[in-house]
Amino acid sequence: MIRVLLVDDQPLIRSGFRALLDLEDDIEVVAEAGDGEEGVALAGEHLPDIALVDIRMPVVDGVEATRRIAADPALAGVRVVILTNHGLDEYVFDALRAGAAGFLVKDIVPDDFLHAVRVAARGDALLAPSITRKLIDRYVSQPLSPGSGTRLEELTGREREAVALVARGLSNDEIAARMVISPMTAKTHVNRAMTKLRVRDRAQLVVLAYESGLVVPGGA
Repeated sequence: MIRVLLVDDQPLIRSGFRALLDLEDDIEVVAEAGDGEEGVALAGEHLPDIALVDIRMPVVDGVEATRRIAADPALAGVRVVILTNHGLDEYVFDALRAGAAGFLVKDIVPDDFLHAVRVAARGDALLAPSITRKLIDRYVSQPLSPGSGTRLEELTGREREAVALVARGLSNDEIAARMVISPMTAKTHVNRAMTKLRVRDRAQLVVLAYESGLVVPGGA
């Protein structure tokens, strides 16, 4: 059972998402919150698998709520998925930096929304390649994270290649085809890179790849 926490200051939005989720046998909404502060508290109380968090809210916004959840070792199993009205919301990249596993646009069709919740629950990043490239191109000019380039030196050549392909939006199967290896080997390269770089998921791997210069915005 996938346990979901809804965090949005608009009751109508929350009720709409809840109505969709409640129809699914493998998904359970465990709590709802109207702002980020309440959302963080409920995350600690219920320990959901997924927290669907609106990017813009009163009291504590989605970026700060994400940062607090990601920084709390007790909430390491909670994957934050940011909800935004616009795919290129100026705060989305900040949320990814803060630890979000990905983002969804609120006008997503129901079937895609349900699929996305399941994708996030199994540990994959919710980063549509077309939107991600635009997002990175627009906001990656921020200063590099301290030590991000140095940490890349810990990777093998094949691990660096795999990370670059993750940053391009490729799945493990697509990475395997590109690198002419098995999907399991591709997954191993990605997982080892995540461990060495001390990032919690593929979304963070994408951010670090661009910040460090391993992948250049707008590159092929």
